[in-house]
Formats: sequence, structure tokens, C-alpha cells
Amino acid sequence: MKPSVILYKKLPDDLEQRLDAHFSVTRVPNLSPETVAQHADAFKQAVGLLGAGGKVDAALLEKMPALRVTSTVSVGYDNFDVDALNARHILLMHTPTVLTETVADTLMALVLSTARRVVEVADRVKAGEWKKSIGPDWFGIDVHHKTIGIVGMGRIGMALAQRAHAGFGMPVLYNARHHHKEAEARFNARYCDLDTLLQESDFVCLILPLTDETRHMFGTAQFKKMKSSAIFINAGRGPVVDEAALIAALKDGEIHAAGLDVFEQEPLPQSSPLLTLPNVVALPHIGSATHETRYNMAATAVDNLRDALEGNVEKNCVNPQVKQG
Repeated sequence: MKPSVILYKKLPDDLEQRLDAHFSVTRVPNLSPETVAQHADAFKQAVGLLGAGGKVDAALLEKMPALRVTSTVSVGYDNFDVDALNARHILLMHTPTVLTETVADTLMALVLSTARRVVEVADRVKAGEWKKSIGPDWFGIDVHHKTIGIVGMGRIGMALAQRAHAGFGMPVLYNARHHHKEAEARFNARYCDLDTLLQESDFVCLILPLTDETRHMFGTAQFKKMKSSAIFINAGRGPVVDEAALIAALKDGEIHAAGLDVFEQEPLPQSSPLLTLPNVVALPHIGSATHETRYNMAATAVDNLRDALEGNVEKNCVNPQVKQG
């Protein structure tokens, strides 16, 4: 008899077929209380849970006494109560490697489009405003050889540093929990405390997960320490930034501009001032949103589920210590 799993995200057909070959799959649209109640028996019997976008907390786990593995189609796992999973010896698998290059591309796109005002001036062209040779009110600022400050030197930070250093000749500053010898050797990156990074960087790029320690890590005090000519980029998690403080810094000219792929509330409310500020490039959380990468993320999540249920947690496991529990 095949092990029972819950799938709460639509996957490409071939990947769903891969799941069906190994598991008895119950497909549900979400993890809402109504859905869980409707499929109570399936949730009770499931040893695996695969998807993205729903809250996996103690209340849900109470309904899933047989659960052994959760597999998320994402690198971030702030939707998961890891303490509750650990208490029940449930493994959490994620996809930290397959989206690295794609998210770094997105970060560099935000750097370039914000500095060169690409979205703003393209809209002006489409609106028919380009009637003669452009003047200074259309100009942007250079990216090449400017200083980039990277907050969070993990896989994505390394990939961004490579682009900045090798492609644009940018001096690289970084702040992280530990010194990163490879970044220093390959990119001549300089470790510094956060205040120094903020004061010296022309571009401050935030690539941090959301934790209790990082929530609202960037607020009024941090923006005041940045250059008035500096550009702020965030493609990590929205709530790491106090959005009201960011809006105030942009309005008051404390920083030059911002390029954002993540927000405190997603989708971004239509009432947000970020949508009306001309010095903001706002994207709909597209960091990993290419056909190739999203497919690879889903394929990895499927393989992660099978591997973990077979006891293989040598890679992509957030909490491998519970395996022996």
C-alpha cells in the first residue's frame, strides 16, 4: 500500500505523475480549516505534506498525527512553525539551491532598473513624453564601480557579489553572521558591521530570511545612516523592513530610491504609497519566477519528500536533527 500524502499546490503534470507513482495523493486547494475539515481522514492518515503558501502550525499538526515529512516548494520557510515540527519529530524539507542564480538575476535587475529609472522612463516614453533629446530630468545614476553592500552572504548573496564584482567592477561590502572567506577571496569582499555598510554603500541589498531576529531589522535608524544618494534593494522577505519607515525615508529624501520584490503584505495593497512614489520599482515577488526555476523547485520538492520519507536527509533539510527522534 502506497504511503498517503497531501498535495496543496498544483504541480506540472509530469511531477504529479511522479508523486502518484510512489504515493497515494490527496489533492487539496489550500490548508484552510475548512479544507482540512472536508478532508479530515486524508489529513489524519497522511505521512507527507507537499506544497507552498499555507500556514503549517501546531493547530494543523494536531490534525495530522501520522505526519513525518513536510516539503515546501520554496527556500523560505517562515510559514512553518519549526518548533512545533521539531516537537513532533517531523522533518521540514525546502529548495535552497535551485533558485540561487535566478534570484541573484532579479536583484541585479532591481539594481539596474532602479538606478537607471528604467520603469519610470519607459512609462514616460509610452505616454508620449519623449518629444526631443532628453534632459537631466530623465537621467539616472551609474551602477558600474559603485559600492554594493550585501546584507546576508549566503548562496544568493554570493551569486549577487559575483555579478557585481565581475560584471560591474563594484567594490563589495558585506554583513553576515560569520566572515565568508570565499567571498573575500573571490570578490575581494570586505566584511564590516552593519552601520559601516550602510554609511559606505551606494546600493544596500537585503537578502535575509524572516526570523524573530530579523523582523523589522531595517527601520528609521538604518535608513538615516544610509547616503542620501543610496538605493535600497530588498528581495529577501518583506517584514524584515519596517515599510512605514522606508516610505518616510523615500519621501523625505533620506535615500535616493528603492527596488523591492517583497513587501510586508503581499499582494501589495493598492493604497500603498510605494505604488505612487516615482523612485520605487515594485515587483510582484518574482525572485524565482521563471519557468525553468519554478519547475526545478517543484521537482526538488517532490524528490525531497520521497528522500526524507526514505530516511535520506543529507541535503535540503531544515531540521535533520529530528531524524533520530
